Amino acid sequence: MNTQDFVTKPVRGIFFRYLIPSICGTMVTSIYVLADTIMIGKGLGATAMAALNIALPIYNIFFGIGLLFGVGGSVLMSVCRGRGDKKKADAFFTLSFILNIVIWLLSQIVCVVWMEEIAWALGATKETFPYVMDYMRCIIWGMGAYYLSSYLQTFVRNDGAPKLAMNAVIAGGVTNIVLDYLFVFPMQMGMAGAALATVLGSTLTVVILVLHFFSPKNQLRFQIHGMSISAVREILVNGAASFVIEISSGITIYIFNLQLLKYVGNTAVAVFGIICNVSIVIMSLCKGVNQAAQPIISTNFGAGKGERIHQVFWSAVWTSLVICAVPVVVGIAFPDLYTYIFLNPDPQILALSASAIRIYFVGFIAMAVNMVFISYFQAVVKPVESLIICMLRGCVLLIALVYLLPLFLGVIGIWLAFPAAEVLTMLMGIGMFRRQKTRKAI
Repeated sequence: MNTQDFVTKPVRGIFFRYLIPSICGTMVTSIYVLADTIMIGKGLGATAMAALNIALPIYNIFFGIGLLFGVGGSVLMSVCRGRGDKKKADAFFTLSFILNIVIWLLSQIVCVVWMEEIAWALGATKETFPYVMDYMRCIIWGMGAYYLSSYLQTFVRNDGAPKLAMNAVIAGGVTNIVLDYLFVFPMQMGMAGAALATVLGSTLTVVILVLHFFSPKNQLRFQIHGMSISAVREILVNGAASFVIEISSGITIYIFNLQLLKYVGNTAVAVFGIICNVSIVIMSLCKGVNQAAQPIISTNFGAGKGERIHQVFWSAVWTSLVICAVPVVVGIAFPDLYTYIFLNPDPQILALSASAIRIYFVGFIAMAVNMVFISYFQAVVKPVESLIICMLRGCVLLIALVYLLPLFLGVIGIWLAFPAAEVLTMLMGIGMFRRQKTRKAI
């Protein structure tokens, strides 16, 4: 699709044309972690699953940095294209690519040198440390695949090739699932095998995404003219929200793990691993909706077409709410269903997981709305508003509540922290959106 179609063709038709490829792409990305969890939980047990949950934040950081430069650069590229400034659009693409590569290489050095210290800092215990190290070692050496995968997905999608982005992620996800099974079960490679499968799947995704640059439909060009320090700042500011979304998942896992270890122990961390993986899937559905909407909103914002932006925004809101309602209803009605997917649970795990799932899952409804607000403010180049919502839901409110509520409610307060933070953030987001609407932002 030519990106100029974003400002000329019926807007809802374009949105739903982008929706399925975008959701498929983000859903398969979630399968990378999901497959690891199921294989490890079923093949190695609850302790190994707890170790995986402890190691997950490092994955969120790598993937999040790729999104920082990918979303930050691609939003600005789309806005410039909507204004007809192709040269500046290409400069944003080039600069964000260079930044992504430089940070990847620096991160590689830091993580290799201080690998064990990072494992302990993430919350490894004497029982889980060997498992954490087996998993992290491979993930750290293969981190470049995560940096490039998340970065290239955003630019290829914004360049009018959502199906290629979808196919690349699907191919990587299927490869990951097959190799996960082979490495963990027949080949008995344990945690290292699960991590290696994830790295190889991501590498295949990158290889397929690179093929876009050899396509006649490719409009991405490397352009050194127009790059500047101010452009670096713009990329960082506009991509910050996507970075915070991703690392906030890691922060949530890290903080919850520490609190659960304090109040209950490794069993609760294993239960939270179940919740985390379902959360990753639901979050991926929301990201898919927003990735379908973002290039359309950005391009129309650059072209000054407010009514079209309004239509896409509300299409994204209602689609997100409908999609998220299904797993929430299932979780409330049949919480044990999710537990049996990931573990062969004992009565203690079942007793703990049922109430945890019912309480925690309520927050996904508010999260669906918050994710649309974040994407919308990014797309119309309102990075401060977007970042505020990200920080509230993923850091400020969540951290405060996860430490405060257990003082009065015990472990129930830990599970309640997530829905409480999401609802409070949603109320703030509604107020910010109304102010922007009054100022004719859309």
